[in-house]
Amino acid sequence: MKQAVKLVTSDQISSDRNLNNIDIDASSKSTKQLFWQSLTILALQICLALPVGLILSHFNIGGMAWIFSGIIAGVIVLQVSRIFYQLTLKPNRSARHVGLVLVGLTIGFSVTQNNLIGVVTGIPIFVFLTLFLLISGTLIGYIYSRLSKTNLLTAMLATVPGGVGVMAAIAADYNKNVTQVALVQVIRVTSVVLFIPAIARILTDDHITSPTIITAVEFITFTPSYFGLFLLLLVVSLIAVYIATLFKIPAAHFFAALLVGITFNPLIHSLHIATGITHFALPPIIRIIGQTLLGITIGEYWGEKPDFGKKTIAYAVMSTLMTLFAGAIAAYFAMQLTSWDWLTCMLVTAPGGAAEMILVALTLNHNVEVVTVGHLVRLIAINSSLPVWVFLFRRLDRQLSEAA
Repeated sequence: MKQAVKLVTSDQISSDRNLNNIDIDASSKSTKQLFWQSLTILALQICLALPVGLILSHFNIGGMAWIFSGIIAGVIVLQVSRIFYQLTLKPNRSARHVGLVLVGLTIGFSVTQNNLIGVVTGIPIFVFLTLFLLISGTLIGYIYSRLSKTNLLTAMLATVPGGVGVMAAIAADYNKNVTQVALVQVIRVTSVVLFIPAIARILTDDHITSPTIITAVEFITFTPSYFGLFLLLLVVSLIAVYIATLFKIPAAHFFAALLVGITFNPLIHSLHIATGITHFALPPIIRIIGQTLLGITIGEYWGEKPDFGKKTIAYAVMSTLMTLFAGAIAAYFAMQLTSWDWLTCMLVTAPGGAAEMILVALTLNHNVEVVTVGHLVRLIAINSSLPVWVFLFRRLDRQLSEAA
């Protein structure tokens, strides 16, 4: 009798193990399928974005052509996959991380250290502007929550200019309305990226740099020392990003790559690593791929969420307009407190993602160092204060729900 019980128990254990193995295999298979689907979608988006970018580059909009082409490719490919192949893929966060690293390196190599040191002395002005924008964002979030009948935490995450991916991820962590947060964030970022370069072109004579494409000749003429430095740059960037992520530094991928780009040339010169290279410059293809990937992730958020009620979209647009108005007021304060021109003030205070707005300044070839420091101060302030904001708004939400 005891032996029979042991046999049955052994069979049950064996059966359970087999079931567990089946579950693991199924999960592994689905993960592999998801990976290859995401990779295929990304490859199609890049293949579509490149010719679209070439077409847009003829309209003299500079490097912004690649962000716009990425947005178009992200929307089209994700919509086609959703409608015709019933694929429900989420926006590719890994692609955005790679794009942020490449864009961070591009901006870092474009920033002049001497000019950056001079700009750092104006940090009190940047802090004041950041505080004004944070307070304005809080008020806008409260108004948006009351009008749209949503909770305060969701409204705050939707209206604070902290980036689409970051705010949507935080909303998911706290079981808030990720779709609503992403909608408001993507409308704001897209509006700023589209309208500020257009306004700058109309109202100023600033030179807009034309996008360049790396040619086969440039690949052939790569010297071994240049190729070695390029590999060294990639390794150092990966290590810096890993360390920044480990210590939970705000916008780790962008911030770490930016620092590497700024310090790379002085470092190799001080260590006498490079021989025969006076100034290491990134291949143009790095800039193009980075901007395209940023555009693709913005486009994916548009392609993922095509169905919204009229009221939802109206409230999202209204909150975006209020945020832009607050940025305009902050730009006016900046003009009164500094000697910057109106375009620099607008770029510093514009409520776009840090990477996107610094890219706009780089494309317009307009005070890149000032815009970089201004957005980095705001980026650090927003991300550092988010835990406190989340705690306060969750508590306030709880009190309001109890009172009701």
